Amino acid sequence: MRIAPSDIGLFRFLLEGYDNLGVFTVVNKFKGILLLRYSPHLKREVRTFLKAAATEMDVAILPTPLQDS
Repeated sequence: MRIAPSDIGLFRFLLEGYDNLGVFTVVNKFKGILLLRYSPHLKREVRTFLKAAATEMDVAILPTPLQDS
């Protein structure tokens, strides 16, 4: 996902407020690219969280890179 670099702290705060649905890694701090990891059974809750976060900041969902099998 991509957010404004200045919103990374806010994103962390919001994610913690949603009972830490997942964890994220900052892939590129200059471009605001994050990798959000979560349990598959929480997919609906994560989507709800992302919609709520989008009311506070611009959130762009980026395609997931293909992983080697």
